[in-house]
Amino acid sequence: MIERDTNLQEPTNPALNIASVSRCPSSIVYLEDCVQGLKRFADKHFDLAIVDPPYGIGVNKGGHTLAGNGNFKGGNFKVAARKYKGGEWDNEPPKQEYFNELFRVSKNQIVWGANHFIERMPYNASGWIVWDKDNGESYQADCELAWTSFDKAVRKFTWRWWGLLQQNMKNKEERIHPTQKPVALYKWILMNYASEGNLILDTHVGSGSIREACYDLKFSFVWFEIDKDYYEAQEKRFKNFTAQQRLF
Repeated sequence: MIERDTNLQEPTNPALNIASVSRCPSSIVYLEDCVQGLKRFADKHFDLAIVDPPYGIGVNKGGHTLAGNGNFKGGNFKVAARKYKGGEWDNEPPKQEYFNELFRVSKNQIVWGANHFIERMPYNASGWIVWDKDNGESYQADCELAWTSFDKAVRKFTWRWWGLLQQNMKNKEERIHPTQKPVALYKWILMNYASEGNLILDTHVGSGSIREACYDLKFSFVWFEIDKDYYEAQEKRFKNFTAQQRLF
């Protein structure tokens, strides 16, 4: 079923399995395998791909994230395990076919977690992005890395993201996915790496944080999500977000 808005533009290459069209200059989410879906798009169809594929580190074994203790600015904190849907989706990174299609259909790319599968990147690049999670002395990684196709210096974005502790505690984001990233991170990326009028691609929409960022900054986008439960969860999140936006 397709939800339409009078301000939307029809996609130039619509797929058969369109899951939804949200209220944005041009927004489509495909509920399907992204590798198969990308094959329908022409070479360099997308201006910028911002993707967060499985890292292949088994982050969601048993359906939860790890619990533990940590210190943050002199305070001791205990983080309980949060229950998420289990599965084997992060047991290994995507196959080479995925990366071949990703680089074929997009002009520029930002690939989270590429340090875990660097051999699948097409060339060495200097313009990495470092997300400093400001985790204090916790058991979790201090940062996450993204490979980019841009010939830029390494850039760092700091945003606290550890369990119940978030940078913006007054407007905490609901955690609906084990590898969820904050909306603020995607806004920073779009403001520093995208240009006005760019068409954005995300092959693993997950929690949908990037949808909110693109909506706020008025970027057209195309997303893929293969898991029906996560698709429905991010749809609910996005609808709640846009409903709140319309109140102001």
